[in-house]
Amino acid sequence: MDQDENLHSPVAKEMADIDITEKAIKQVKRIKEENNIPGDHALRIGVKGGGCSGMTYQMGFDGESKDGDTVIEKDGIKLFVDGKSLFYLSGTVLDFSDGLNGKGFVFSNPNATKTCGCGESFGV
Repeated sequence: MDQDENLHSPVAKEMADIDITEKAIKQVKRIKEENNIPGDHALRIGVKGGGCSGMTYQMGFDGESKDGDTVIEKDGIKLFVDGKSLFYLSGTVLDFSDGLNGKGFVFSNPNATKTCGCGESFGV
């Protein structure tokens, strides 16, 4: 399979474009269990316009992929990412922090040229 075919593949296993840490995987599994979210639902991550820096991150659970989604699987967790968001999230690592600065998911996005203080919005 050439690289162009891989981009249009419905499932990209452990794709290098977006990574999720073990800590984030554990937290996603915990949230799904605590909220009775079916095991086959994926974590949908994306971006939309808004926020103090121009774009905001979005997260939620989804039972089905949509046309144009990239599906990333790692350690029993599926991520759905739409094509537009993948453009802005390429190279991003999704982590979970429970340190002194607060508790929550953290996007380490190499494409972000500016971020806000809360870390929930970015600009490119």
